[in-house]
Amino acid sequence: QVQLVESGGGPVQPGGSLKLSCVGSGNTFTLKAYNFMGWYRQTPDSEHELIAGFFTANGGTTHYHDSIKDRFTDSRDGARNTINPQMNDLKSVDTAVYFCNLIAANETEYWGRGTQVTVSS
Repeated sequence: QVQLVESGGGPVQPGGSLKLSCVGSGNTFTLKAYNFMGWYRQTPDSEHELIAGFFTANGGTTHYHDSIKDRFTDSRDGARNTINPQMNDLKSVDTAVYFCNLIAANETEYWGRGTQVTVSS
């Protein structure tokens, strides 16, 4: 079993920054040998939207959603099993619950409980 815990959300003014953190614990093999780790966000009116993710296949590729790729940077700390997006120049449309997601090598999918980001003046 794997547990994912997000932190770093909160209220922020437009143009501000937040750094999210996802810490994984549990099965060490799963945390090291995953197919995908990334972040989604969801608002009350939308489905989960992938905003940043790292695919381990083919040497590893990183995906960013078009709406955030110039504003968000992602750091992965494999030794600590964390993935931490730095979100800059936040806008009201970035208001959402942000979820950490991991897909293990056996295709089992894990989710954290989410952290709320609210961008408002």
